[in-house]
Amino acid sequence: MSYLATLTRTRIQLALRNKMFFFFSVVFPLGMFFLYAGIFARGNPRAVLYFLGPAIAFNVMGSFWGLSATLVMFREQGILRRFHVTPVTAADMLASSLLANFVLTLPTISVELFLARVIFHVPSLGDLLSLAVLVTVGTVSFGSLGLVVASITNTMQETQVLNQLIWLPLIFMSGATLPIPYLPKAAQSVALFLPATYLVTGLQNAVYSAFPIWKLLVQVFSLTCWAVLTFFLSAQLFRWEPESKIPRKAKLWVLATALPFFLLGIWENSHGRILMQAQAAYRSLDQPAKTEQAPKAEQPKGDSPSMGKLPKSNKNAQPQH
Repeated sequence: MSYLATLTRTRIQLALRNKMFFFFSVVFPLGMFFLYAGIFARGNPRAVLYFLGPAIAFNVMGSFWGLSATLVMFREQGILRRFHVTPVTAADMLASSLLANFVLTLPTISVELFLARVIFHVPSLGDLLSLAVLVTVGTVSFGSLGLVVASITNTMQETQVLNQLIWLPLIFMSGATLPIPYLPKAAQSVALFLPATYLVTGLQNAVYSAFPIWKLLVQVFSLTCWAVLTFFLSAQLFRWEPESKIPRKAKLWVLATALPFFLLGIWENSHGRILMQAQAAYRSLDQPAKTEQAPKAEQPKGDSPSMGKLPKSNKNAQPQH
């Protein structure tokens, strides 16, 4: 346990010196938060709350990029070789990387929640227990994906190419960039096969719809299974030396980590409720404006500017004589 604590502290210190890790863990998530809140939501508190889940998801998912690039750089620079001469195992090294990444992710998420509450005046932050569980499981699962990428790539250039190939579908097809109901129907079906979809929808349901944790078991269980598979595989393929290579056939095992979401995607396309929940949340964005206008229409003030927005039941009413 002392090895894990020492490695975690060291990994945090090294990560803070890494510009790429700092960008994907702090700068990029906060930039996406202000993009959503200021442009997409236009400062509307309820709309900001709707986009807060995807903004937090960007922060959580960005951990895979930072971890993969950092570990490959450590291996190329011979830093991992120095750790190898100490009595630590590959599992210790990878677990400390995930723990350090989790510790560094929490402050940015806390800042986003604080800004949403104080500056944009969101009505609430949803179910905090569900939010905490999904942030924890999501950070570990996507961090483990980064460990797998670092294990199967040999150079920083190769890592960046593979990260791009993984990153683009995750952010554009999962509802992180555009709401899932806004996507074409074919894209919605494909989205149900992506792990990011379950993170985004889970966080959105926890924050915007205030779902308790028992209503998010599909998202939590699928991400947990994926985290276990990816961490186990990364520990098997981990390399301390830059000269050591892994067989090409071993890279095929990476595809096996997608099996839970392949099966889950088939089920959700046929019987699931993930899309229905996403569509219901998207449609509810218009409901507060309608409910707020109804009481104003009942006020007997003839000079009120809201009189032009009377309910349908009053529009056709005959004047009383």
